[in-house]
Amino acid sequence: MRFLYSIAISFYSFLVSLASPFNTKAKQWYGGRKNVFEQLSQQIKSKKDIIWIHASSVGEFEQARPLIEKIKRQQKKYSIVLTFYSPSVYELRKDYALADYIFYLPADTRANARKFLEIVQPQMVFFIKYEFWFNYINQIHINQIPLYLVSGIFRPRQHFFKGYGFWFRKHLKMFTHLFVQDKRSADLLQNSGVFNYSIAGDTRFDRVYNNTLHPHQYACIKRYSYQSDCLLAGSTWPADEQIIANYLKSSGDNFKLIIAPHEVNEAHLQSIEKLFKPYGTIRWSHDEDLKNLQGQKVLIIDSVGKLMHLYQYAKVAYIGGGFGVGIHNILEAACFAKPTIIGPNYYKFKEARDLIALGGAFSISEADDFKSTLNKLFSDHEFLKQKSAICENYVKDNIGATGQIFSFCFGE
Repeated sequence: MRFLYSIAISFYSFLVSLASPFNTKAKQWYGGRKNVFEQLSQQIKSKKDIIWIHASSVGEFEQARPLIEKIKRQQKKYSIVLTFYSPSVYELRKDYALADYIFYLPADTRANARKFLEIVQPQMVFFIKYEFWFNYINQIHINQIPLYLVSGIFRPRQHFFKGYGFWFRKHLKMFTHLFVQDKRSADLLQNSGVFNYSIAGDTRFDRVYNNTLHPHQYACIKRYSYQSDCLLAGSTWPADEQIIANYLKSSGDNFKLIIAPHEVNEAHLQSIEKLFKPYGTIRWSHDEDLKNLQGQKVLIIDSVGKLMHLYQYAKVAYIGGGFGVGIHNILEAACFAKPTIIGPNYYKFKEARDLIALGGAFSISEADDFKSTLNKLFSDHEFLKQKSAICENYVKDNIGATGQIFSFCFGE
């Protein structure tokens, strides 16, 4: 099975290399890994007291971040080697100050896993949430290096729990400990004969809660949204944007929209401007102080890294992705006590299921649902206040995962 798995990984890498001249992300994925072992050897001079942390995407990085920050505050002797799988997160976080070294993760072949560990020589390894690279896991186990899964979440449809899943489950037992988010994940593990786990929760709650304590302030955004029915639509895709545009046809004069699309390439930004042109649009980068507003109802956030701080200025949030592969981060809005509207594809996300069950979030499937939900939130002050409190309390009730994981791993 390991041979077949390694062949599949190698074949995938080969296909990416073929696509790299024609696709930007493939080019970044392949090019970023081309000389990664040379970079590792040249940059990592001391092999003492290294912790390796691996995250796949932006969301997983946000789960790793509270743990990295705590290690750097309380275990200062350690150097952090941070690896990413996705080009999108690597390009966004390649200059993250608290990581001593940042690299792409070499493809998960047996040879790469052995070579990576020989060069880095970590004393401890943390994989985040969904990161199961089976050759790396096996080599870490062979080298008797403590390996932890942070904020793991498991579902019955995963291959671990299928009839053919013995080989995959075997690797779960190679972890020193699996820190999972919820009881459902714990029950799946226990019923499958995997007992090296505990329920610690999700470190993202610590991350978003800490953000509310010291958020960046944007006076111009505060002025723009002041005393208006302001909706912040974050991480949107075209299907989300179309539903929001339909709402603007009947929105009142007091309505303001702040929209931060998931993709900020020029083609997408222009399509947003075209869609919302009848209501007046302005890009933030074109007037950073927003001094030249002339009745624009739509503010387009055309840069990355600011969204998590902007939810504080809205009355209600809309989180995109629910009409595609799945919603983006709902907690960034909830931590600022903002009721949230999402599309129908949210079932993979525990926090979305929780907030819908509690009444702090609303799932919509069409434009009429969106209109009636948003109008109710804007028109009924007590209703809005109640839903806001649900979101705020939900975040506060779920903080603390980082402390639990840190105490278990470092004995503090």
